[in-house]
Amino acid sequence: MENKLGTLYLLPCPIADDGDVWEVLPAKNREVMASLDYFIVENTRTARRFLSKCRLGRAIEELEFRELNEHTVAGREVEALVEPLMQGRSAGVISEAGVPGVADPGALVVELCHRRGIRVVPLVGPSSILMAVMASGLNGQSFAFNGYLPVKPAERARAIRHFEQRARAEHQSQLFIEAPYRNLKLVEQLLEVCRGETKLTIALDLTSEGEFIKTLTVAEWRRTALPDLQKRPAIFILGI
Repeated sequence: MENKLGTLYLLPCPIADDGDVWEVLPAKNREVMASLDYFIVENTRTARRFLSKCRLGRAIEELEFRELNEHTVAGREVEALVEPLMQGRSAGVISEAGVPGVADPGALVVELCHRRGIRVVPLVGPSSILMAVMASGLNGQSFAFNGYLPVKPAERARAIRHFEQRARAEHQSQLFIEAPYRNLKLVEQLLEVCRGETKLTIALDLTSEGEFIKTLTVAEWRRTALPDLQKRPAIFILGI
């Protein structure tokens, strides 16, 4: 008799660490999360802390965690993560922040589950990318997420000019992120390289008490005191 396949649940988590988990996540998610004992996570330590804050009514020691991150090699390692689902065990995927599978290595296991005929169920939760677009006032009909820009200043300047040109030519909002400790250098270079009429959205610490979201032209940003950018998760958007 053929084994019944498990289900892969994509479990959003809060973007910010402060506050009550259930002020950000739908209560319905708790029922699904409490039913699982196998989690595929980007980082075991932070996933355990997140699930502890969720107060699911079971000991963390009873749960199994296996990591899927930037060091995971597609192929045999991902196959091993999916094998329990092939045997009928359901699993939850947890990212470091926000929704799994978007700007996140969780997409590797999702892709394999589709190939294996395993049902994939995304649960509702916060996405910093979509929330930044929502609050930006820039084009939400056409936008692109471009991940990290190059670290070297000359290469980063070329990338900034490229995405600014796309924003102008295609009227497409261009989103990108940076390691929090490099936020200030990125913004300084954006203000140096971009045209004055180009619009720039800076979105910091989304969903936290210290949330900051503002869209101004580059010329206006040059005349405005910048927010504290250091070590704060951020989304940046260029548009017209």
